Amino acid sequence: MIEMKVAGIALDAITRSPIVLLKDGSDRRALPIYIGQEQARAIMGAMENQKPPRPLTHDLMVNMLEAWNMTLDKVIIHTLQKDTFYAALILQQGEVKKEIDARPSDAIAIALRTNTPIWVMEEVVADASIPVDRDADEAEQQAFREFISNLRPEDLIKRFGNGD
Repeated sequence: MIEMKVAGIALDAITRSPIVLLKDGSDRRALPIYIGQEQARAIMGAMENQKPPRPLTHDLMVNMLEAWNMTLDKVIIHTLQKDTFYAALILQQGEVKKEIDARPSDAIAIALRTNTPIWVMEEVVADASIPVDRDADEAEQQAFREFISNLRPEDLIKRFGNGD
């Protein structure tokens, strides 16, 4: 799993639909997830530390967790099927852990309110992420090409033996 942070909310240039953008720790990969208008407002409100006069849905969820001495251990975005992302809230109460199915947008909104880490399965990142730093990706690929081009069979035998 890869821990990711919320980089912000963007709008799709064509559809004008909101997108929550997650980035990995190296800022090399970004994961765009299309969300609804209300979820975008909930995520932006949490990012800006806005406190509504009355609890909104995600604030209510956090209040309920606190009232029952439960903590949100982590959020996991675990699957991408037919352009739909799936997530889970990993809740803990004492020694008991429970996994609750959730939409990624709701899970992210709650995670931001509780300072909970957001994790994404490697397969989801591989399938749906976009490169952010193409220069760094190209430099890494070039360094690998140079390493391979200078590699000799004798070097591998010295390092790993001849397999006998």
